[in-house]
Amino acid sequence: MEDTFTLLPLHLDPTSKAISCPSLNSSPIATELALLNATHRSLLTLDTPHSVPPPPLPLNPKRSAAIQKMREQGNASLARKGGTASAANAQAHTQEAIKLYSYALEMALTRLPWEPASIVRDEVAILMSNRAQAHMGLQSWPEGAADAETSVELKPAPGNGKAWWRRGKCLAEMGRWEEAAEWIARGIETGGDESAELKALGVEVQSQLAKQREREAK
Repeated sequence: MEDTFTLLPLHLDPTSKAISCPSLNSSPIATELALLNATHRSLLTLDTPHSVPPPPLPLNPKRSAAIQKMREQGNASLARKGGTASAANAQAHTQEAIKLYSYALEMALTRLPWEPASIVRDEVAILMSNRAQAHMGLQSWPEGAADAETSVELKPAPGNGKAWWRRGKCLAEMGRWEEAAEWIARGIETGGDESAELKALGVEVQSQLAKQREREAK
């Protein structure tokens, strides 16, 4: 059936610019026109040069700077972890890095709806990969695997090889050799020229997987 519409005899007041439909007695239409006129009046009260709402910024530069700063501080905390001989201090630095990455993730995930989704994906992919590395520093293998997987889901293409490797390493540390082998194979296929470390991990995983199968066959 063809779409149809009803042509309404609308009237525009030349002075107030209010829209009405005096020849049609319909409560729903009257309500819609009242809301439209109220929106028009509220726009006229805006304190802008041309009495129209300003366009939203495509990207909030202050939020971008804050996210970048927290990510860099998290990276610095992980770097300090490597320079301390105390296990307690190393753990504290790693936990601080996780906290900073988590704050940055919260800021990235709560950007305003009109900000580009591609920016959010890139920010979250990097932060998830970084947090995965921090979890690995605490030997929190399940958490590291989950964060790395999320990073890859957001950015699977070449350029995210570290996240592929980190999840593969976490799976290997948990003794989930078959899952690790499948994951690494996918990563090598996707990662292009960035797969050197992943290939080395794959050799190790295949060796362990072969030993596991030998034990199971006995």
